[in-house]
Amino acid sequence: MTQMADVDDGVSELARAWARVRANLRRSAGARVFDQWLAPIALVDGDDIVDVRLTLPSAFATNWVKSHYADRLLHEFRAVLPGVRSVAIDTVARAAAPVVLTAPVAAAPAPVAAPAASSAAAEPPSLDPRLTFERFVVDASNMVALNAAQALAAPGAVRFSPLFIHGGTGQGKTHLMNAIAHRFLADHPQARVMLMSAERFMFEFVAAMRARDTFAFKAKLRSCDLLLIDDLQFIAGKDVTQDEFFHTVNEIMAAGKRLVIAADRAPQALDGIEPRILGRLGAGLVVDIRPSSLELRRTILARRVAEMPDVRVPEAVLDLLAERITTSIRELEGALTRVTAYAMLTGQAIDLAFATQTLGDMLRGHQRRVTIDQIQKLVCDHFELKPLDLLSARRARAVARPRQIAMYLSKRLTTRSLPEIGRKFGGRDHSTVIHAVRRIEELRDSDREVDQAVHMLLGQLGA
Repeated sequence: MTQMADVDDGVSELARAWARVRANLRRSAGARVFDQWLAPIALVDGDDIVDVRLTLPSAFATNWVKSHYADRLLHEFRAVLPGVRSVAIDTVARAAAPVVLTAPVAAAPAPVAAPAASSAAAEPPSLDPRLTFERFVVDASNMVALNAAQALAAPGAVRFSPLFIHGGTGQGKTHLMNAIAHRFLADHPQARVMLMSAERFMFEFVAAMRARDTFAFKAKLRSCDLLLIDDLQFIAGKDVTQDEFFHTVNEIMAAGKRLVIAADRAPQALDGIEPRILGRLGAGLVVDIRPSSLELRRTILARRVAEMPDVRVPEAVLDLLAERITTSIRELEGALTRVTAYAMLTGQAIDLAFATQTLGDMLRGHQRRVTIDQIQKLVCDHFELKPLDLLSARRARAVARPRQIAMYLSKRLTTRSLPEIGRKFGGRDHSTVIHAVRRIEELRDSDREVDQAVHMLLGQLGA
């Protein structure tokens, strides 16, 4: 007898599955996260065990669960009920249609006698309603990519295809792909649009081969009016998948339809991708999204706070997040969500101390890796010295004090050993470094000028 059969026979099969999913989530997420975020989720029970519906009591909680646990919920349901195709998460107080996350399963075979009907009856793409052109914050780092995305989504003849967007993780590639799909569907409501990751492309193709039904898979993709493939780098080295991908790209381009590809690197830098694929991708328009500037990160945070009228986040907190979380816009927005969510759950006001405590691990992980060379250059600039002065034997205070400050900062901000630091300062002994560190520590308590200089240098080094 299975575990699910032990549950009362009056309970539906879907409710039994939900009980097991909740138990698994509690174990994997931990009691604290589960109680705060996942426990309030309610199952909309019914006869449909293919498209599961879940609800939450607030839009804020709904958005958080969608962002952090949507894929996990889908995986857990399919582990218990393999027939589950999708999980919809909605706010119980709103009548808005839920965002459906389609499971990566092979499509059912389309009727051979009526191929045109398969396009009209296409399932809607799994798009994030928040990721539109209107919510995309632009500056010089992403302006070309935004303009190209808007041009490809515009009605009329296709100006270029494919569009290849590359950039680091969390810089906005997925946002632009969703925005393209939203805009194109707004102008062409009956169009067939599909947005999928390269990993899902591979998963579905392999599943179709195992089921000996690759025809349906090929027909589903090649009938698209707009096909968007994210994270192309994940099919590197997968020869069979790349062969199918190549033919899909050829079919889309030959039909004059729109194709968008995204990856973390430019085509020529993608190792393990067949040259013939790279040639096709390079034939279109290649644009990049460069790392975000401080101004862009700060503007994004201000926009997101403006969308939360009931939340007050001090400017100093926004400055902290923008300055410290530099590698990923997605992670930056996640940090803001975490701070505001914890404030709501604990009833505390948001200030610098609260934000630092809430984001401790995240902020520490984003601390700049400072080098001794950087410290020496900054100290020389501040005190108007030459780099050789710090390495020289000169003992005049105008040189010796800045040298001691540079040693103090090197000990505090780097992981280098005392002998290593000494060697970087003209081959000095480790005892000289110890003396310099102790001396600056003493002077910070008694000499305001030294303390201000150290404080300013620490700020410039992001510490």
